[in-house]
Amino acid sequence: MRRLTHRAPIMGLALLLAIGAYAQEDQYAFMPAGGRALLLELIGPQDGKALAEIAARDQDSAEWQAWAAAQNPEMDDTARATFAGYAELNLPLGEDVLAALAETGDAAVLPPDGKDLAIAQCQFCHSLFSGYLMHERDEVGWKGTFKSPFHSEIPMSEVERDTFARYSALNMPLRFEDVPPELRF
Repeated sequence: MRRLTHRAPIMGLALLLAIGAYAQEDQYAFMPAGGRALLLELIGPQDGKALAEIAARDQDSAEWQAWAAAQNPEMDDTARATFAGYAELNLPLGEDVLAALAETGDAAVLPPDGKDLAIAQCQFCHSLFSGYLMHERDEVGWKGTFKSPFHSEIPMSEVERDTFARYSALNMPLRFEDVPPELRF
């Protein structure tokens, strides 16, 4: 456990840098959108106050799915479930984050979604393709990956692990041909 304590700040910084790099150039656009990206897609251009109002809601997955369907009836079921899973696990946000969100409108203060977490964490030790994108597991199976010694030290909170597991269960495996050749194997 001592090793984790020393690695946590470094891994946290790596996560922030990876998410920042992802936001600048989405070389992973072939992956299904995560809940945070879907939230922004659902609400369209909004000011910070409106985004904070949505992020303050406490709803279960079914309520979030109904809200998403009302916002965008064209959204497919998997995307709607991906968004709802993210929202159920990560919202409402704390008062301090809501205040920052209302003031700045910066969606970067929203918690990372499953796609963000996969991109930031899965490539440190193995290929994203063979170690993640081609695996089919249910939510319990994805959550179980954190029980292995080499995954147990990944610096993610329980909510982040649940967010990752739910996103992955809904969106993996990808079809081989959907992954760019340069990211295979």
